[in-house]
Amino acid sequence: MSLTIKDKTVALIDAMKATCQSYGMGNDGNEYKIITQVFLYKFLNDKFGYEVKRLCPKLANAEKWELVYKEMSEDEKLDLFDKLSPDIPRLYPEHLIANLWNQQTKGDFDLLFDSTMLDIAEKNIEIFSTQTSQNTKIPLFETLTKFVTDDAMRAPFARALVDKLVNFSFEEAFTKNYDFFADIFEYLIKDYNTAGGGKYAEYYTPHSIATIMARLLVGNNTDFHNIEIYDPSAGTGTLLMALAHQVGEDRCTIYSQDISQRSNKMLKLNLILNNLVSSLDHAVQGDTLVHPYHKSDDGQRLRQFDFVVSNPPFNMDFSDTREQIASMPVRFWAGVPNIPNKKLSSMSIYTCFIQHVINSLKDEVGKGAIVVPTGFITSKSGVEGKVLKKIIDDKIVYGCISMPSNVFANTGTNVSVVFFDKSKKHDKLILIDASKLGEDYQDSNGLKKKRLLQSEIDQIVEAFLEEKAIDDFSVVIDYSQAKEKYSLAAGQYFDVKIEYVELTQEEFNEKIRSYENTLNQLFKQGEDLNSKIVSNLKSLKFNKDVGGNKK
Repeated sequence: MSLTIKDKTVALIDAMKATCQSYGMGNDGNEYKIITQVFLYKFLNDKFGYEVKRLCPKLANAEKWELVYKEMSEDEKLDLFDKLSPDIPRLYPEHLIANLWNQQTKGDFDLLFDSTMLDIAEKNIEIFSTQTSQNTKIPLFETLTKFVTDDAMRAPFARALVDKLVNFSFEEAFTKNYDFFADIFEYLIKDYNTAGGGKYAEYYTPHSIATIMARLLVGNNTDFHNIEIYDPSAGTGTLLMALAHQVGEDRCTIYSQDISQRSNKMLKLNLILNNLVSSLDHAVQGDTLVHPYHKSDDGQRLRQFDFVVSNPPFNMDFSDTREQIASMPVRFWAGVPNIPNKKLSSMSIYTCFIQHVINSLKDEVGKGAIVVPTGFITSKSGVEGKVLKKIIDDKIVYGCISMPSNVFANTGTNVSVVFFDKSKKHDKLILIDASKLGEDYQDSNGLKKKRLLQSEIDQIVEAFLEEKAIDDFSVVIDYSQAKEKYSLAAGQYFDVKIEYVELTQEEFNEKIRSYENTLNQLFKQGEDLNSKIVSNLKSLKFNKDVGGNKK
């Protein structure tokens, strides 16, 4: 049976991970850099070859196009570059995997391998780079073989990686759609988004949740042009990719920020895989709350967007920057969590992100969605309570979905998704309790998780968009009802139903007789038991030889 391109791509990922393990880097902190960057190098190599063969018949008809390309003059290469779209990297013959393959016998092959990737990054830095909030450019690649501790093993390690790449081609995948690369990306990084990542551990958003958020924000609207999408806690970009796909990759520009270096590398890969290279320049690494990068043209206020999505960290210690954040009361209108005496990691940083998301929505038209701990939707005090009250009072919130437990890969916290609409034109709120949905499964680490089925995703989307009230699942309320309870929990608004059974007089009398008989039997059993207890008590006698009375 022939393997599909998905099977072959998964096999390539597994082979690279096995190579890392063989050279002592299985589950190493730097393994993700090697896997993601080598994967991206191979993708770009094949993408370049695919595109230049489409533009140049001489290359397309060659048995080995790399050899013909190598013999082309410098002017011919430059003419070819001019015809390529900006989202295709400019690679020279010395950059190609075929060239590395032919030089594997060199003793310093590790240096050749690293220098090749660094040169690709340097020659394409204007398009294929991201940046920090302080405007430092982050190149496409970095040296990789340095992560092998034993100098003597670096060249063999580089050769082993090239061996895995040379017999595989992405060309068949270039005709695939978003769903293919979303699944591949999820598989690629599944081992690298865990709570072991330290203070700023990335929490990967499941593809199903990202899809629901995107479908509900976009709705049935297909008339989009020049849409701007933003995620202030972008992570690996799953929410952004799902939303961009729903809007149309050619109809939107993505803006993002995240404090994590690891996330930035993975986000870069995700953007390139999904034909969003033009958005790389807007993918910023830095602390969104302290140093928001995306601002208005005059630099005086936050830039506002058509759509904003976020799956922020829920609780963490941000005591080092808490006072800086609190010194911006216009941005953080509901306040900032205090520094507790104990357990600094319990600081509810997500409340700051909720405020930032709302501030970043365009007035009158902006729509957004944010993942929050389910406890937030019934908050009565603190910053949480103030935020919840304001979004209900000002009609900013228009919907909420409580998700199944364990639906997120790395947190046991129950989560909900809250939806915002800055137009404030909604008269109703749609609240959904999806906590009972989903099927159980075990992840690759043997942990019990929950995932939504496609039919359940469709059920949620249909009920939300059509504002359907379904018993014990969804409810539609007006804002006056919400203000009575200040709660977005669907269950608090479900009707309590009492079922009545029609009985004839004879059936009623028979039930009463049955109840009387049952009660009389129970009373009789009780009397018998009482008699036995009294009888047993009377039979008890004092024994002077027991315990302290024994001589």
